[in-house]
Amino acid sequence: MMRKFIVVALLLVGAKLSAAAQELYVFSEPASNMPSKSIALRLTNEGMNNPGFSSRTIPEVMVGLNKNIMFHVQGFLSDMDGKYRLEGGSLYAKYRFLSLDNAQSHFRAAAYARISTSKRKFPSNDINLEGDNSGWQGGIVATQLIHKLALSATVGYSSTFNKNDTRLDIDPMMMLHGAPKVMAMQPDEMINYSLSSGYLLLPFVYKNYNQPNLNLYVELLGKTNPANGNSYFDIAPAVQLILNSKTRIDLGYRFQATGNMPNRYLKNMYLARVEFNFFNALNKKS
Repeated sequence: MMRKFIVVALLLVGAKLSAAAQELYVFSEPASNMPSKSIALRLTNEGMNNPGFSSRTIPEVMVGLNKNIMFHVQGFLSDMDGKYRLEGGSLYAKYRFLSLDNAQSHFRAAAYARISTSKRKFPSNDINLEGDNSGWQGGIVATQLIHKLALSATVGYSSTFNKNDTRLDIDPMMMLHGAPKVMAMQPDEMINYSLSSGYLLLPFVYKNYNQPNLNLYVELLGKTNPANGNSYFDIAPAVQLILNSKTRIDLGYRFQATGNMPNRYLKNMYLARVEFNFFNALNKKS
């Protein structure tokens, strides 16, 4: 069954948000960067049902310094601990170190790093540096674009700042909704991996960059705890609309295909996002 899912994912491209082709994955980052000297504003909402419903809002500013370096600044707000509050923030940076270009294809490779802080005190068996944990992350991502098909693979390592914390805590959201009082021990480290794919569905023929773009995505998202071997593998289909090459709208959902990692927050999660891009915003005026 898992082999079939992987084959489907490989058959499903980034859209063109600007003059250069961009692989705009919904649940992961490609090796390609946003256009140089550009700024983007993004607002993401995530909803989870584990088992009671909770949501997280992520405002984000993205900056493309040049063709090789970009960074994101994120804030995290949610009601996951009983009331809506500011949880923390994150700084993400990416350096593209390899570019191989052809007429209708290209290959990119990049290194990325993230540092995050979070007020949340209730650990899970997962490490999520976008709201749930304080820690750092680093890794490598490679992306291949072939005409309307884009494939991307990521391998990374995550680590929390509260190493050797052996506390067993109870998730308040699970208590609030009458679920069993499941305890979780926060892991110190995690291996992350993903395989992302997309297909440019519309337009069939490009006439200008103001045409709406419709993209279909399937992403395979996994993690493994090296301390005990617990792991999971999620499937995340998504649809994306690009308007006037500047406005991006994402809708996606991730669910677990296989795994033995209990009590994690991102299981069965929807994602809705809107993004506005401002090209050449950092160019100096003469």
